[in-house]
Amino acid sequence: MSRFLRASLMLVFLASCGGRGDFAAPRNMDDACAIIRERPQYMRAMAATERRWGIPVSVQMAVIYQESKFIGNARTPYSFVLGVIPMGRQSTAYGYSQALNATWEEYQATAGGRRAKRDDIGDATDFMGWYMDESSTKLGISKTDAEAQYLAYHEGRSGYADGSYLDKPWLVEVATKVGARSEMYGQQLAYCR
Repeated sequence: MSRFLRASLMLVFLASCGGRGDFAAPRNMDDACAIIRERPQYMRAMAATERRWGIPVSVQMAVIYQESKFIGNARTPYSFVLGVIPMGRQSTAYGYSQALNATWEEYQATAGGRRAKRDDIGDATDFMGWYMDESSTKLGISKTDAEAQYLAYHEGRSGYADGSYLDKPWLVEVATKVGARSEMYGQQLAYCR
């Protein structure tokens, strides 16, 4: 095999190993400006959602961070019986927004259209905007209240209305972190726009 051919094959192999892929997380998820510099399509999608549904970009970013760490094809882990026998995924949650099958189908039927995909950032943020707008209308949650919006998002609107999260101190703690991250992202976005 010639040197040129070996070098070419090695270069192709190394190039294929170095790709980050469409679904990889942004490099610096603690800096909203870095995220949108690296992935400008995220900002376009979130700005469109803010215009359509009134949900601030910082709230969307904080919930996406919590749900999927900005990984477009994120799935829940597998459940195991006896610690070794896989029994399927813990839920049907998928994509940036970690939308469940049934809720996603409701969104497609009412606001998103049949072609909407959970691993498309524009569709995922629009879904979140739709869901949070409904939570605002039906439950009176402010569109800027990332903490309460996250609790309703995680527990479902009826679970939130019933106060199911009150029996889950771990979830209340997570929601507090989502609220803090939303504030941090909001402050950062004010300087990088």
